[in-house]
Amino acid sequence: MSIAPLTFSGISTYSQDFQTVLTRAVNIASLPLKALQNENTDILTRQSQLGSLGSNVSSVTSALQALAKVSEQKALTATSSNTSVVTVANAGATSSAVYTIDRVTSLAKAASETSATGYADSTTAQVSASSTVKLIVGSQEYTINLTPETNNLNGLRSAINGLGAGVTASVLTTGTGATPNFLSVSASSSGATTLRLVEDPSGAATDLLTSANQGSNAEFSLNGLSVIRKTNQVNDVIPGLTFSLLDDSTTPVTLALSTQKSTLLDSLSSFVSAYNQLSSGIQGQVGESAGLLSGDFLVREIQKAQRELSGYSSNGLSLSDLGVRFDSAGQATLDASVIGNFTDAQMASAFTFLGNKSAGFGSLQNRFSQISDPVTGLIKLQQDSYQRTDIRLQKQISELEERISNLQTATAARLQQVDALLGMLESQKTLIDASVKSVNLTLYGKNADA
Repeated sequence: MSIAPLTFSGISTYSQDFQTVLTRAVNIASLPLKALQNENTDILTRQSQLGSLGSNVSSVTSALQALAKVSEQKALTATSSNTSVVTVANAGATSSAVYTIDRVTSLAKAASETSATGYADSTTAQVSASSTVKLIVGSQEYTINLTPETNNLNGLRSAINGLGAGVTASVLTTGTGATPNFLSVSASSSGATTLRLVEDPSGAATDLLTSANQGSNAEFSLNGLSVIRKTNQVNDVIPGLTFSLLDDSTTPVTLALSTQKSTLLDSLSSFVSAYNQLSSGIQGQVGESAGLLSGDFLVREIQKAQRELSGYSSNGLSLSDLGVRFDSAGQATLDASVIGNFTDAQMASAFTFLGNKSAGFGSLQNRFSQISDPVTGLIKLQQDSYQRTDIRLQKQISELEERISNLQTATAARLQQVDALLGMLESQKTLIDASVKSVNLTLYGKNADA
């Protein structure tokens, strides 16, 4: 809360002096308050600046993690010779390979059927003469007993959807003819299955649904081997490779895993960008124009981690051998031509240098993660400390503002009493002066001071 200044209004000639006294008393009492407010402002500023640094450190951590993953996978990129038939992605493969999908015979499709006949409406037209129907989904059977109130399309739809049978029922309205309403039942997942809805299952056993689309499996040939799957996304046939079937085809499609220098360059470029942002943030906290984090142990920790990163070397290699160089201002640049001219042997050495999340250059991600981890990182711990300090200061500020406000009110009340007393004395003095003048005029015919 803020302290609203009081305007002293008195009746004595000293009322303006009393206003000065009141203002001065409040100003003196407010000195500790302003100190607390300034301290709290500094804490919030530090918190904000540390948040920005934390974001920059986190970006470097993410860039190192991505670089380590690319290195671990040897910058392997999956490609398809016909992306209109098959798309492919590397899902952890670590060696080059070539595969051929000889043909795609069929795609996986979910079963979907509609009622064999239409109904006049969805709320009163009876759907089952026996009031009992059986839903069959694959090898599972579900008996549905309909009441007079639910023996209609809407009731049957709700009953099917409430079974949790892996299908979805809906009512379709064509808007034409005497029976424009149909029941639609669709499987939630693709693959060939049995989808039936049988009326009077223990008697006439009449199928209420069509049997035009009982779903289908994905069928294809990989390197001459026939493969059948229930989905078009296949991730369990080729280790480390995921591919999606998009269309039937009798023309072979080649899937290749090969090292791409551009993949490594992209990761290095992202790392350089993240590093430079962090370096700029750190530079804002050192020197003559440093922010409030100047000298903070976290700034020193980040600088130390940066030095470990920029100076890292292994087996005679450093970042400069990959085209990453650092200038005197702490900014990094990437010369793409260095990796662009690498031989296969040099690429292999580069991957050994970069390593993975637990070895080589990539393992430095753990150093930065210790600082940026959103739960246990040093920045999070410091931010929590700032938060606690902010809460403590806010409480102290609120309590002090209340005391100053009470002081102001009490002081104003006392000054008001003094002003009223002085006003009364001044009024009495005026009456006495007038009486003396009147007596002088009566006795001497003139005022004493004439």
